[in-house]
Amino acid sequence: MQYRTLGKTGFNISTISLGTWQVGGKWGSGFDHDLAQSILRSAIDQGVNFIDTADVYEAGESEQAVGKAVRESGERIYVATKCGRQINPHVSEGYTPKALRGYVEDSLKRLGLEQIDLIQLHCPPWEVYYRPEIFGLFEDLKAEGKIAHLGVSVEKVEQAMKALEFDNVASVQIIYNMFRQRPEEHFFEAAKAKNVGIIVRVPLASGLLTGKFSKSSTFGAGDHRHGNRNGEWFDKGETFAGIPFETGLEAVDKIEGFLPEGYPLTHAALQWILRRPEVSTIIPGAPRAEQVDSNMAAAGAVPLSDDVLKKIQGLYEADIKPLVHQLW
Repeated sequence: MQYRTLGKTGFNISTISLGTWQVGGKWGSGFDHDLAQSILRSAIDQGVNFIDTADVYEAGESEQAVGKAVRESGERIYVATKCGRQINPHVSEGYTPKALRGYVEDSLKRLGLEQIDLIQLHCPPWEVYYRPEIFGLFEDLKAEGKIAHLGVSVEKVEQAMKALEFDNVASVQIIYNMFRQRPEEHFFEAAKAKNVGIIVRVPLASGLLTGKFSKSSTFGAGDHRHGNRNGEWFDKGETFAGIPFETGLEAVDKIEGFLPEGYPLTHAALQWILRRPEVSTIIPGAPRAEQVDSNMAAAGAVPLSDDVLKKIQGLYEADIKPLVHQLW
């Protein structure tokens, strides 16, 4: 495993870490705590020391599982969670210091930890970025020892840029992958200048960039890859990076043709992200322990050649960019 610094936090964290939206099983399948512990232990055993969760993942069960694994590990594991998405309707007016404080304190109880290493606002509405009292709350929580640092998870590059205006924002979590390249245009440079860590989520485009799907693939009724393709549940950019499923399949076929024989597509997708030194860590999910193994192996894979990178860029410019580039 390799490690990089998470911006101004100073945390030295694994370049490939673990996202826990699916840690208890596939989306919509319910939560299996034994499976969650198996996945978490596998990741920690392979050098992962940064785990990302959220209070809304399986109604807090993900946080409970993460807390248990971290407490039992005996290792220094950095825990990041998120708050704000419990607000319903999810509008700026629901964001109050009192509500957010309550969410943070509830997360601490579920995690069973004395302090949250990184608390992140969970894709807040645009108006929240113009309310300094919301960001100020986390300075109070930091002074009280309940959190160490504040971050923001965003949907759009513009939100990421706005978040950088707050000096206490130590990290930004953003979608970045072969199909979502816009963050590298301006945001990466701006984040580096502010010493803000970059956490990359949805690195495999909801599984498209594993190469395991086909036109006949189906997803459960509770899986956002079934029910959110047009943004029915939340921002459609969270699902398959916002591109039509069939378009993604065609692009994947082409990318696999660019790669050396025997080079797994998952490794290529993660190595493509790691080529950027501004990225602190990637947080792929894993509904099975075996998938953790595959993701972790990508950290030591041979970097992609300039020729392969050029071909991937050409495909993006021709087939993907017109569909997504200016939307997120």
